[in-house]
Amino acid sequence: MKKRPFLMASMTIGAIFLFFLLVVFTAGIFSGRTVVVPVGKKIGILEVYGTIIDAQKLIEQIGEFRDSAVIKAVVLRIDSPGGGVAPSQEIHAELLKLAKEKPLVVSMGAIAASGGYYLAVAGERLFANPGSITGSIGVIMSFPDFRELMGKIGVKTEVVKSGQFKDIGSPSREFTDLDRELLQGMIDDVHAQFVQAISEGRNLPVDRLRPFVDGRIFTGRQALEIGLVDELGTFNDAIDYAAKVSGVGEKPDLVYPDPGRENFIEKLIQGAANRYLGVDVSRKPMIGPQYLWQGY
Repeated sequence: MKKRPFLMASMTIGAIFLFFLLVVFTAGIFSGRTVVVPVGKKIGILEVYGTIIDAQKLIEQIGEFRDSAVIKAVVLRIDSPGGGVAPSQEIHAELLKLAKEKPLVVSMGAIAASGGYYLAVAGERLFANPGSITGSIGVIMSFPDFRELMGKIGVKTEVVKSGQFKDIGSPSREFTDLDRELLQGMIDDVHAQFVQAISEGRNLPVDRLRPFVDGRIFTGRQALEIGLVDELGTFNDAIDYAAKVSGVGEKPDLVYPDPGRENFIEKLIQGAANRYLGVDVSRKPMIGPQYLWQGY
């Protein structure tokens, strides 16, 4: 072998590649997630965990399941307090496209509130646990006020602007009545969009929804009573229903989206910052109105 370095290098690379494949396959088995094989009939699982900030990754996953011939139904598992308005609307729109082509069933975890519920109403049947937290049908914006602190440390700002609303929400000046009127009008319009989406998704008149869309939250059992969900049940109950309506049969294969390649260095830095500094550097700041339950 010493006289054939190229052969030795090739064998080493081949061994490393086979080891990598074995690790991936083993990880798929022990994680309980199916390694995608393009045969048979399967149920796709989409997951929404945490605050909804960026829609792109989930939209790509939705598109993959929509275009896959082997995915006969999709279960959307939601455990989220909501998030940004635009990302929630983008994901909701893609879920509606998916629901037109194959059954989309929703399973609520501990919480599917505000923007999380916005996504849920794209499904044809909504399952919630009796103690799931849902609802929070509303919109919120918040602005810090640093004026008192700035005065104590001797800091002030001078602003040159092209119009009276250009620095609206600035932490260095007081809100005016016109500021509040403008922002309230915007919030009311975004809220109306939310309510309309629920009305269409749940086939409920807006007037019937109106008593329940003031930001209040509900348990899964309360939500069932007023028509915000269809059935009390677990994640497995949602899978069984999806298998039944799609004709997949009992004990279907579940397919999770490919997580894709991740930046190792970036993940390492994020993990270290979270562990040693208590800072989550992976979260992006959200600007503007939010479909977000902030009760925790």
